Amino acid sequence: MILVPVTYKGGIYRHDEIIDLIEDLGGYIIQKHMIAQEVVLQALVPRDDIDLIRRVGKPLTGELTSSPLVGTEIAVVTPSLEIHHLPHSSCDVAEYIRRFGAKTNMVGLARGFGKRIAQLNDEERDVINEHDLAVYLLGDFETCIEHKFPVLRRGIEVPIVLCGGPSTEVLKSIIDPPVDGYVGGVGRFMHRTKESEELSRMDDVVDEVTRVLDRRREEMAKDPLSISPARLMDILSEKVDEIHEVLSPTPITVQMEGLRVKLPYDSFANRIRKTEIDEGVTIGDLADVLPSRMRDYILVRIKPFSETNLMV
Repeated sequence: MILVPVTYKGGIYRHDEIIDLIEDLGGYIIQKHMIAQEVVLQALVPRDDIDLIRRVGKPLTGELTSSPLVGTEIAVVTPSLEIHHLPHSSCDVAEYIRRFGAKTNMVGLARGFGKRIAQLNDEERDVINEHDLAVYLLGDFETCIEHKFPVLRRGIEVPIVLCGGPSTEVLKSIIDPPVDGYVGGVGRFMHRTKESEELSRMDDVVDEVTRVLDRRREEMAKDPLSISPARLMDILSEKVDEIHEVLSPTPITVQMEGLRVKLPYDSFANRIRKTEIDEGVTIGDLADVLPSRMRDYILVRIKPFSETNLMV
């Protein structure tokens, strides 16, 4: 069964029927938003059952759309949190990517500005590496990007999509070694993206991020994870009651290779390791439970089948 990421939007009335249908078909609800009289569900559903979900949702004024970034967490990296680099371009990119299902986190560097002094500290590097992908939003000047980017990418192991004011071809020519994706024409601007040309640039960013993550999924499929992150999320939600007391909109954030659990590491790490998935199989058998550099959260990294010889 192949699961595909989708977003369902519809009225609150009888939306629980859609939730039950998705779960009965073997799908997973990644996130649920209640906005006034509308509900938004981000989910992974069986590809062969999409038409069935559409038919059931149509009488409920529900709409099902493809959301290729559901189940991913992306870092949007900007050289600083000052007005020189924020708020418009970085916030617009982060918000636009979120529309397609991704969970985005803004990472403003403490010393990312200036060609002479630009640098990336250990904490910033580790936080970025906890994500599935990093979108770097740099400025308008070719020479500035060429000098600063080698320092700002140092130690980053996740795929990088580089955005900047110069054209895509120029960005490719000045970056050595190359990164995974490039989007030109997205530099600094002091207004919200409203014009059609500007919105098309946002679409280019989403397309490039989707392309890079699809390629990564293909690589992961050669040695699949021992358990689906979405299934592991359901198990933790069922067996760790304290997760329901977390006030964050996403108490458990689904990633491509694991989860970010927003509970204190010292109090809950061992309990999560010992949580039983199946008879005689615990989370600790299939995943590494690590402290996150983001606050006091827990990072669960699922091991591939080649390491565990288990598939749950």
